[in-house]
Amino acid sequence: MKILVPLKRVPDYDTKIRVNAAGSGIETDGVKYSINPFDAIALEEAIRLREGLGDVEIVAVSIGTEECQEQLRAGMAMGADRALLVRHDASLDSLAVAKILAAVYRREQPNLVLMGKQAIDDDANQAGQMLAALLGIGQATFISKLELPKDAKQVVCCRETDAGLETVSVQLPAVITADLRLNEPRYVTALGIMKAKKKPLEEMTTADLGVDATSRTRVLSLRMAPQRKAGVRVKSVDELLQKLREEARVI
Repeated sequence: MKILVPLKRVPDYDTKIRVNAAGSGIETDGVKYSINPFDAIALEEAIRLREGLGDVEIVAVSIGTEECQEQLRAGMAMGADRALLVRHDASLDSLAVAKILAAVYRREQPNLVLMGKQAIDDDANQAGQMLAALLGIGQATFISKLELPKDAKQVVCCRETDAGLETVSVQLPAVITADLRLNEPRYVTALGIMKAKKKPLEEMTTADLGVDATSRTRVLSLRMAPQRKAGVRVKSVDELLQKLREEARVI
């Protein structure tokens, strides 16, 4: 069995993001980068599936510049068997990412794509769904639990919806997107880092894959959210209602 796990390079979640002076993006000086946390959860789940099933190959893939090698090596240090870097210098929207991943899928022919439900830099939450649509295969999103029997040809997933929890079964191959509650990714060990240096990391371009990666959307400008006002502690429900009615004017 083969599992494909996309890993996106994003600013570390502990980094305080600042918009650059031109308002065209974020200030990148001094910013630490890491694997998108949702993708790390997806990779952890792939590793756990391998630990339970045995004969599973995990292939990590990232799209971007040479710097993405750092996140791919970190992914292999966690447990991925090998990695693919699709070199592309320009920014990509979700559809372009899905097209590239679809080309990688057709090249690798995995049984399962496990990926984060969204990336913490744009929070688009679209690439997984678009990928499944482009490939014409099943999908399950926002997964908080996954079961894959050894001889099964489908995965059973528990996902969260506005109405509560929903259990669905999806025929393989499929695209599964991971929610925060799925697991807690393991720490990378020194031994894992040493092993990752010897694992294969193949590079290619979008041209090699025959993909037109032109983005159809672009960011016109970015600006920081306004500072939130300090809260007010009230002594009673009546006082709260009075403030909502007379000050906030929301009721």
